[in-house]
Amino acid sequence: MKRPSPRTVRWLIGLAILILWEAIPRFGILPELFVPPLTKTLYYLGANWIVYGHALLVTLYEVAISMLIACGLGILVGAVVGGLATLRTLMLPVFSSLYAVPIVILYPVFTAWFGIGSESKIAFAGVYGFFPVMLATAAGIRSIDDQYLLAARSMGASLPQLIARVFIPAAIPTVLVGLRLGGALTIVGVVVSEMLTSADGIGYLVTKNRTTLNSPGVFAAIILIFALSIMFDLSVRALERRTVAWQTAGRRTSEDPGAPQTDTMAVATA
Repeated sequence: MKRPSPRTVRWLIGLAILILWEAIPRFGILPELFVPPLTKTLYYLGANWIVYGHALLVTLYEVAISMLIACGLGILVGAVVGGLATLRTLMLPVFSSLYAVPIVILYPVFTAWFGIGSESKIAFAGVYGFFPVMLATAAGIRSIDDQYLLAARSMGASLPQLIARVFIPAAIPTVLVGLRLGGALTIVGVVVSEMLTSADGIGYLVTKNRTTLNSPGVFAAIILIFALSIMFDLSVRALERRTVAWQTAGRRTSEDPGAPQTDTMAVATA
């Protein structure tokens, strides 16, 4: 008997979750106050689509700016720290220690600096997602074959050229892992900060409807958060497909010692 594909299994699991979501409250296994039926939640979302659509736009804006900070700055700092031995020795233990600190306890500091508007949410979520991206990029660059760096430097490549054309392309698999984790934490950071202190956004709707015991309103906001997370995951998968040539080239040169190691160097000197 042929096994179902992983994609089919994922779809079946998702379908089972949706059926259980509808059936459990309908049959009284759990009160609707705890879990409202899926159809009731979707009806509430459709009836209040203007409110939820506006809140989603606010959250999307904050997430987009936060990801630019977390991912862009994380890749840049990780490339510099991972590529320079002195900085790597001095700074990596510091960044690793900071990553171990629960950043959420510092959110009151961000509100004191930036107020309770979008600025504090963006700054907090940007810092929240920065560390995994930076550490993953630095780890990926540390694993680059020294021959690549030696060849690039012998051709006169400057530090910006090394970062843009050698470090990041050669470390792209690890960088994408950091992007996936850092981006997810950025979304979490925005939503959590909106739940703590905000007057707009999806997180604010979760807190508002929770305090009034409006379960369909809470789960309608949760559906939008899930949709936002799925959109991000699909974007990262699309980026992985676009960079598969870099990843394949890196594996080919590492698995075949006798093959000419020109793929990454061609990128470095293009």
